[in-house]
Amino acid sequence: MWRSGRSRDRTTVVCIACGTVVLREEAREYDKEGDRWDRTDKQFEHLCTDCHDELCLQPRDGLESLLVAVEADGLSRAEFCRRYTEAVRDRADAAESESDR
Repeated sequence: MWRSGRSRDRTTVVCIACGTVVLREEAREYDKEGDRWDRTDKQFEHLCTDCHDELCLQPRDGLESLLVAVEADGLSRAEFCRRYTEAVRDRADAAESESDR
């Protein structure tokens, strides 16, 4: 007998945005490297449907490299946010200075 079209895999994942636990088949994959088609040796993070739908799907050139640059093992959320905010300000200041030339 043929299996139904729906997977019977009941694996759950945690949404990286809100922390909700959802079935893997109902989640959206997020690849922080920006290339979800190259799946070799990758572990994807996941978003629940609601958080995925709220995303701004505009270009985000440089965002991932910025996140990697400010990220460090063991950082508290507050410290990560502080470093991220500083890095964004620094980039904005540098871009403004360059446009003034």
